[in-house]
Amino acid sequence: MLAKVFPIPLKPGKQAEAEQLVHEFAPLGPGQEDGTVSFRVYRDPAKPDYLLFVEHFADQAAYDAHTGSAAYQKLIAGQFADLITEFVEIDHELVVGL
Repeated sequence: MLAKVFPIPLKPGKQAEAEQLVHEFAPLGPGQEDGTVSFRVYRDPAKPDYLLFVEHFADQAAYDAHTGSAAYQKLIAGQFADLITEFVEIDHELVVGL
């Protein structure tokens, strides 16, 4: 299993717009991908203009398919990318899972 974490700082005042795009993307991209095990996006109520993505994929091929999908290219690499100040991708390996 491949775990990806993306702490995403947003441009000031873009929280609502970013959340709208994530809601639009979820059922079109991760919701239809066999290799996407989980796709979760969190907001921090104490930190405006910030989202935390936590995603799990069956393997690297599943992640590559996810980022290569038409929905990802349009909504995340396209429109969402215009709303962020920095893109950080952190890979994690599972140690314990219940």
